[in-house]
Amino acid sequence: MNTLMNLLPLLFFLAIFYFLLIRPQQKRQKAIQQMQANLKKGDKVITIGGLHGIIDSLDENTVVIRAGDGSRLTYDRAAIREVVSEK
Repeated sequence: MNTLMNLLPLLFFLAIFYFLLIRPQQKRQKAIQQMQANLKKGDKVITIGGLHGIIDSLDENTVVIRAGDGSRLTYDRAAIREVVSEK
């Protein structure tokens, strides 16, 4: 019984750690993966490096982005940070 009482605070802190740090990170990662899977031609995107552009073409692992002056740059899908929706 004494051992259980000694482990109780540790189990409590592990539960708090899980619900405050690990679970929210898993949700964010799942949302990012879903966004990257749903990319389509014509989407306005921002890359991790800060490049703003429009998706010109896609394949399984890469995205070709048309930048402001008409140049086309190839990126990995994982490099897309967000899809910009204009309101």
